[in-house]
Amino acid sequence: MTAMTNLTRHRRCRNTGFTLIEVLVSIVILSIGLLGIAKLMLVSSHANDSAYLRSQATELAYEILDNMRANRQEAINQPTYITPALPVVTTATPLGFSCYGAAQCTTTNLGLFDVYQWKLRLNTASNPGGTQIGALPNGQGSVAIVTVNGQTTATIQVFWDDTIAQTTFGAATNQQSVTLETVL
Repeated sequence: MTAMTNLTRHRRCRNTGFTLIEVLVSIVILSIGLLGIAKLMLVSSHANDSAYLRSQATELAYEILDNMRANRQEAINQPTYITPALPVVTTATPLGFSCYGAAQCTTTNLGLFDVYQWKLRLNTASNPGGTQIGALPNGQGSVAIVTVNGQTTATIQVFWDDTIAQTTFGAATNQQSVTLETVL
């Protein structure tokens, strides 16, 4: 009978289960883990947005460079592509003509039209006719062309406001930039 009593006691102790305190502790540990995952996803999302804006700025810098190479003689000989150095805010002012038909444009007009279109694509706030075509928040750009010893160098700078991502990372400045320098 003592063996039977010991076996009954052993079964009773093994079947007692979790207490309420153990369940509450496991819920607290699980919630801390889930909060950590949520913060990780937030930081990752902001980093992704910042990287997207940087890639857009790089693409826009290459866009004006490609336009300058397509109209190379105008870019080298005339100040058509040169824009004021930043931080001067330059907006895209309508030209009064369009260069969508190649026969309608001179090389000078094509250069002016390229810069106008580029400025529209830079800033999300530029919306002629109610359309939002810009790629960067408060996007600005400048082009400088310098010829030294017969070699023409173009320096293209693109600036934008990256406040949302940079405040998440604790950066001191919210304005980001990409600089492209190449020989024409």
